[in-house]
Amino acid sequence: MKVKKLGRPTEERLAILRNQATDLFWHGRIETTLARAKSLRAYVERTLTPAINTYEDVVTVQKSTVNKKGEKTTREVMNDGPKKLAARRYIKARLYSVKEERKKGEKKADYLARIDNIKDPLLEKIFNVYAPKYAARAKELGTAGGYTRIIKTGLRKGDNAQMAIIELL
Repeated sequence: MKVKKLGRPTEERLAILRNQATDLFWHGRIETTLARAKSLRAYVERTLTPAINTYEDVVTVQKSTVNKKGEKTTREVMNDGPKKLAARRYIKARLYSVKEERKKGEKKADYLARIDNIKDPLLEKIFNVYAPKYAARAKELGTAGGYTRIIKTGLRKGDNAQMAIIELL
């Protein structure tokens, strides 16, 4: 497969794609040049496919804990299965980490309670929002892929580059 080089060395090009893919997953749509959008589409679809194929791979485990009084309690915990864990690590390597932001007017205690058990909010969003949505879409249509849409917006003032909006469907 031929790779569009975007006029950059490999390390810079991959950093641009990684940064834009992170922003696209976090915000749902971004505006960039048409050439970058076309390169980003392939990068995003290759990143998202393992999540779609493995998001249901969950293992239930019994976890026991001892409290201060010496009482032993057990509870069921849902852990990632081996395929989902591998997919999670693959996606984490292809994207940057994003910190969850406080909403306007949200109290600090509410914010801390909301993000208490979330280690990587971007990965949770991919596995809990995008993967089920696109898996249902693939089942309904009978085809996989096509998770993004590119809309041409016009020419950029200054260098006359063709601009486009890329968004997740």
